[in-house]
Amino acid sequence: MDLFEYQAKQLFAEYGVPVPQGKVASTAAEARAIADEFAAAGKPRVVVKAQVKTGGRGKAGGVKVAEGPEDAQAKAEQILGMDIKGHTVHRVLVEEASDIAEEYYFSFLLDRANRTFLSICSAEGGMDIEEVAETNPDAVAKFPVDALTGAPASIAAEIVKAGKLPEAATEGATEVITKLWDAFVGKDATLVEVNPLILTKDGRVVALDGKVTLDENAEFRQDLESLTFAEEGDPLEVAAKAKGLNYVKLDGEVGIIGNGAGLVMSTLDVVAYAGEAHGGVKPANFLDIGGGASAEVMANGLDIILGDPSVKSVFVNVFGGITACDAVANGIVQALELLESRGDDVSKPLVVRLDGNNAELGREILTKRAHPAVRQVDTMDGAAAQAAELAAK
Repeated sequence: MDLFEYQAKQLFAEYGVPVPQGKVASTAAEARAIADEFAAAGKPRVVVKAQVKTGGRGKAGGVKVAEGPEDAQAKAEQILGMDIKGHTVHRVLVEEASDIAEEYYFSFLLDRANRTFLSICSAEGGMDIEEVAETNPDAVAKFPVDALTGAPASIAAEIVKAGKLPEAATEGATEVITKLWDAFVGKDATLVEVNPLILTKDGRVVALDGKVTLDENAEFRQDLESLTFAEEGDPLEVAAKAKGLNYVKLDGEVGIIGNGAGLVMSTLDVVAYAGEAHGGVKPANFLDIGGGASAEVMANGLDIILGDPSVKSVFVNVFGGITACDAVANGIVQALELLESRGDDVSKPLVVRLDGNNAELGREILTKRAHPAVRQVDTMDGAAAQAAELAAK
């Protein structure tokens, strides 16, 4: 579960990590009211930041400095409703502007390959760490962290030294890293990232940004429900979650339905490759219906995907295993009938590829139903190409 920036900073503050003061607004008028409070406290200069769960906000125009309440309202009006990499901005964080002397990078993450935790530290912050690692690999320090030892002050000091942070930031960064480790472990996180971690001109080390991913498997001992707000997420993702679907909105035109995360991921790649020949058509979503493709599950999946105005075609890619293809085919037929009975539009083309257990029987069921929206293709590559072509048209 990814957190919004303001939620990450609330978590940081809970563990004593210094963060700028700020409040969240869902309207431009609210943003001005918050800026008025800062101006009254002698801090008229604020930063208005889009709250979306993706990177690249600054480059997209989602982070703007405002010189007063009126300017903050204007900047909020520009940012609210923006689309940033397929994420609509529903809220902005209005926070005091920081007096930055230097910017650094720091993160704790789960290193699955080596079955341990890893810290990444660099004196070059404020940009993508992948870019820094590629252009100047010596500037990025990767420091393994033992789960039992953790990151007390002695270990944090070694991390700071490895990251080549300047002496002026050593003490403050060491303290922040120790507290970030406490937050990382205490909240069952798989990622805690601060970019940039700044040194202010008065010598303080502050988390100017925050990115946190929590492990949903630890939900039984963490209050994750309080961190979920329907109005802040993509409406389709919120609706899908309410229906119990494993759905992620993307920024393409081909809706994807598959059974099994691995198959769906492969489908995304195949569709993206096929789309290169049709004007750069891309997948519109990730949707894994799992092993049991009942009529209700299929109807819910189609309902979500067909409700996305950016979707121009749908690719249903199913490999029959425990759930046979004839059951999936019946699910598709019943789902279409269910949606039509509700008056929903099912005119967008559905390209269906069935393979595996009882595939022939599944194809016969779809052929007999002969729904005008359904096209059957035997191969995954062929189906992806047809779905991309239909989307382009």
